[in-house]
Amino acid sequence: MAPSRAVVRNATITFAALRTSSRTSTSLVTRQLHHLSIARPIANTRTTLSTLYTRRFNSSEAASAAAAPESAAVEAPDYLDEKELHIFQKLNTELEPTKLEVQDVSGGCGSMYALDIVSSKFKGLSVIKQHRLVNAVLKDEIKGWHGVQLKTKAP
Repeated sequence: MAPSRAVVRNATITFAALRTSSRTSTSLVTRQLHHLSIARPIANTRTTLSTLYTRRFNSSEAASAAAAPESAAVEAPDYLDEKELHIFQKLNTELEPTKLEVQDVSGGCGSMYALDIVSSKFKGLSVIKQHRLVNAVLKDEIKGWHGVQLKTKAP
């Protein structure tokens, strides 16, 4: 394991505290700092951390994939208001998503929505075509909106 930053910081503080004009004492401190840096390389720690992060990410991804099969219907959360629920239900019936989030981001006036949709109907489509598909489903609703934020993805 790499030396802690506290050890390196203490060595740096010691080096700064000496500030002598003598070359011998400065070179001694420099050698001690060099010894600290080569004793335990930091590169191994970075590799270990990235490996741990990758493993953790992959294991949680596999667990979520096993827990939510693609054929499962998405249920509307309790906190949706009337307009959000209407949009949710319309997208849910038309696109049969595996993940669907609808949020009014206009501050409650219903003029802008953020939509996050994962649907198998998006497979093989470009992002623009995915967005066009969502726009076609919500054509009448979008007419009265100021804007919409779409995040679409195929599973």
